[in-house]
Amino acid sequence: MQPTQLLNPDEVIVVVDDSIDIFLLFQDFLGRQGFTVLHAATAAEFFQLLSTRNVAMALLDIGLPDKRGTELLPELANRYPEMAIIMITGSSDLETALSCLRLGADDYLTKPMGLDELSHSIHVTLEKRRLVIDNRIYQQKLEATTFRTQFLHQLNLKMSSAYLSSIELNDVLQAILVGITAGEGLQFNRAFLALFDENHQTLQGRLAIGPSSREEAGRVWEEIKVKNLHLNDIILNFQDSHQDANQEVNRIIKGLSVPVTATDHTLIRACDERQSLLIEHGTAQGHPVSTELLDLLQSDTFVIVPLFSPSQSLGVLIADNFITNHPISAGDIGDLEIFASQAGIAIEHSYLYTNMLHKMQELEAVTQELEKNKDLLVDAERYTALGHMAAQLVHAIRNPITSIGGTARLLTRRVTDPDILKFLDIMAQDAAKVESTLEDLFNFVAENKPQKSNQLLYPLIRKSVMLLYGTMKKQGVRYQLDLNDPGPSLYIDAQQIRQMFLHLIRNAVEAMPAGGLLHINIKFDSEKVSILIADSGSGIINSNIAKVSDPFFTTKVYGTGMGLTLVKKIVAEHQGTFSLQPGPISGTVAIVTLPLGEGGMQTED
Repeated sequence: MQPTQLLNPDEVIVVVDDSIDIFLLFQDFLGRQGFTVLHAATAAEFFQLLSTRNVAMALLDIGLPDKRGTELLPELANRYPEMAIIMITGSSDLETALSCLRLGADDYLTKPMGLDELSHSIHVTLEKRRLVIDNRIYQQKLEATTFRTQFLHQLNLKMSSAYLSSIELNDVLQAILVGITAGEGLQFNRAFLALFDENHQTLQGRLAIGPSSREEAGRVWEEIKVKNLHLNDIILNFQDSHQDANQEVNRIIKGLSVPVTATDHTLIRACDERQSLLIEHGTAQGHPVSTELLDLLQSDTFVIVPLFSPSQSLGVLIADNFITNHPISAGDIGDLEIFASQAGIAIEHSYLYTNMLHKMQELEAVTQELEKNKDLLVDAERYTALGHMAAQLVHAIRNPITSIGGTARLLTRRVTDPDILKFLDIMAQDAAKVESTLEDLFNFVAENKPQKSNQLLYPLIRKSVMLLYGTMKKQGVRYQLDLNDPGPSLYIDAQQIRQMFLHLIRNAVEAMPAGGLLHINIKFDSEKVSILIADSGSGIINSNIAKVSDPFFTTKVYGTGMGLTLVKKIVAEHQGTFSLQPGPISGTVAIVTLPLGEGGMQTED
């Protein structure tokens, strides 16, 4: 090994001998090999050198003027365990040599000695010293790594407990940030979290933790120390204990909004590449960082770690040491990346749970509505069945009955035989009864007077949609309800209006057998309310638009027309209007307009 490998640049070799000739000889010989050699003639001079220089090796003479070298050995071995010592003496006594080695010397040379022997002893001793030091350093690194691994394991266990105890997204985000900044956590000063919005179009700041000044940091840390708060305590009492302390950093993060199209932005680049970025003095890997981000965070040194799940990119974590200005090491970034991987899973878990909960609530609402409104569905099916039957009767019976009745009445004016007239009258009367029955099919819904009262409009629409939820799911029909509370409250017959909605929504769904979008929108002013029910189906030929609400008019999309006849009747009884229009791109839009009658206009609470 070369001297540069054996010694650090500031380390020296000291010749401790009262003979200047010996020192000059050693200095010249070792200096040509690349070693720095100093001289101490006495034990006192040697200890003075030890206080000012980094001594790697001492070539120690046993017979010094002020103290014997053997007397120095125990103290040197105890105070300077990393310093190598080679004893040099004119005595070849074996007992003395063994005693020196037992007291801590690394080797023992007798005068006179060959320079090759001296060089060999120095190199072997320094190599052994270097191996011992390297082994100690590796051991320290191994212990530090083991400790850090155990720490991260314990931190992950605590954070997992925090995640599992709460599935609310905000609670999960708070637990993540506490884990990054707490003394039992990763010990960053501040932590910021930004997530992509629901449509994955914008990276939006969500939450932050950290003090805004050294004074505030000292107060918070002292409070934690005095109250002996642990990680779980801080997580559980985060909102109550630290709400005021985090107002400034939350104001900062709320101002962060970056569109995903800004691919050159540092935060978006970290998400796209799924790679952590260390920002130092305003630059990241030689690339400048946007001044807006630096100004927003009021810091030019921080680390960005992307958050992602197996299925998607979720956002970023930003952490810094804004208060202490401690440097962010590669180990800190690695720990934060390990923590972020678990945090990404926790956020994804919260998203999935929220989505599942929404689906469960939706299905529960469907079940409740189906249970409460079985009769309404039966009525709707009855209208459909009767409509089909009525259409068939009209086509098969109307013309023959009209001919029979008309002929019978015509013959009664030409025949005088009483017996024949009696039979012709019977035929005419029976034909009239059949015609009347056919006419009644147009009005098979009972002529009940509407029982009106003030009713909230939006719940009626939502409940009507839920009744057909199963059919929509089966056909792949999505629905969008633009019902922004508070909505209008109208003076209507709730049962009839729901029957009307059910027919219109059913017709829209039937118009989309291969799937599509059902869109319901409400427009209202001080005089009227308009309900627009649009489908994305094939639509109705313009020439048939005006006929579809006529009794028994049939198209492939809107069945027999009996349902729309009922819709038109209910709307008329509420002094409203009903119309159908082609959709802007495809499909049909049903428009029901109802006036604000008795009871006026109210709003939902």
